[in-house]
Amino acid sequence: MEYSGEGFFLRALTSDDCELINRYEKANRGHLQRWEPLRDEQYFTAESARARVQEQLESMQAAESVFFLLLEPESGELLGRCNYTNIVRGVFQACNLGFSLAEVAQARGLMRKTLQITNSYCFEQVGLHRIMANHLPSNVRSERLLQSLGFEREGYARAYLKIAGAWQDHVLRSLINPR
Repeated sequence: MEYSGEGFFLRALTSDDCELINRYEKANRGHLQRWEPLRDEQYFTAESARARVQEQLESMQAAESVFFLLLEPESGELLGRCNYTNIVRGVFQACNLGFSLAEVAQARGLMRKTLQITNSYCFEQVGLHRIMANHLPSNVRSERLLQSLGFEREGYARAYLKIAGAWQDHVLRSLINPR
């Protein structure tokens, strides 16, 4: 899947993306740290990025996940990414959505447009029924973004994920395939 327009280029992860991802993670380390698990110095090495990309590609090949990159069209630099992981088939047909956006790409509507495209892809091409996305109660930007995309609040989970070194509550949301 590829999409080009409106100031960005969107495509699936490839094996050539290790260096690109490593630069993105290092450049946005401070910006993203309050929304992510604690990361040690090893996480930010090229070898670690290469290993993660390999694991993600294997997960995609096994139809367990889909990883997308949002790129700046002229420079090719990574502006953000989104992933649909823990794909469960059978009677559930669901997954978890995760996303991040570079500090320099904030407040331009890029992630909203990206998720419109990738959510549709997951419903229409992957055949999913439900996309689940959870956010910290304090993450107002993610809350607004998910609401604008039609994600409904389904619950509140206490001490749900260990983020920034502490077990954090999360708001649970989901989007149901409209078809």
